Amino acid sequence: MTSKLIKLNNGISVPAVGFGCWKVEKSICADQIYEAIKVGYRLFDGAMDYGNEKEVGQGVNRAIKDGLVKREELFIVSKLWNSYHHPDNVKKAVKKVLDDLQLDYLDIFYIHFPIAQKFVPFEEKYPPGFYCGSNGWEFEDVPLATTWKALEGLVEEGLVKSIGISNFSGALILDLLRSAKIKPQLLQIEHHPYLTQEKLIKWVQDQGIAVVGYSSFGPQSFVELNHKKATENISLLKHEVIDSIAKAHNVSTAQVLLRWATQRDILVIPKSNQRERLIQNLDVNNFDLTEEEIKQINSLNQDLRFNDPWTWDEIPIFV
Repeated sequence: MTSKLIKLNNGISVPAVGFGCWKVEKSICADQIYEAIKVGYRLFDGAMDYGNEKEVGQGVNRAIKDGLVKREELFIVSKLWNSYHHPDNVKKAVKKVLDDLQLDYLDIFYIHFPIAQKFVPFEEKYPPGFYCGSNGWEFEDVPLATTWKALEGLVEEGLVKSIGISNFSGALILDLLRSAKIKPQLLQIEHHPYLTQEKLIKWVQDQGIAVVGYSSFGPQSFVELNHKKATENISLLKHEVIDSIAKAHNVSTAQVLLRWATQRDILVIPKSNQRERLIQNLDVNNFDLTEEEIKQINSLNQDLRFNDPWTWDEIPIFV
């Protein structure tokens, strides 16, 4: 079983359902990636900041060596962390990613956040997270257009096939498009029934940019991080509206949440440690929600954002 494909604006088709590598523990990561490939996953959404790219690469390369899949059948994703926005550091960053993954190219490379932190050498701390040195939070004056131009250079060199942006607001995307030689192929955003972002999604898709939703299960991704808002809100996997729709279609609540996205051509990147759920999450395009069911799910919106840079250091990306 594999996922249906969605064509990007550069002509490349990518799976509508991928495997998210955020918070996958290093000790089990390689095995999980291998197992996910075995059951049919072909897109793996990683990032420099996740700290597990060496292990992702181990799983990928073992699967290729064992003949489960060919490299050209996989879509390996990473994201440029905030510390490497300066054009002098963008190529260094992607080379580091490729070295960790033990691959020759990336299929998709995003700007992770529209935030340029002070550069931190790999040997000083990697991944650096929010670390900027001994003085606390420090930023670099690097325009997004400058960073984007460096990503375009990676495509021209063949190091990356598709480039995208993540956690961008509409105004930032509009400004980026004014100078971009290569239009972003994808936008990745937090997306679940508590944060539907309908206007942004419509506008972005109208520009021919594919939308990828992360944290499709809402609070579930943040409960283990002791996120206050996550513990204060009902789990979408147990919400009565989602549960009622799941029973009507004889599917799981997780499948309803994923189908709510993919039915509107939004890519998703769930993960699971369990084989049965891995298969269920991949098998979400064989039923359709009614227009009324989609409206019911949309009505749960609270504009509730769990991943907000304002909570880090009052960084005003979404204010």
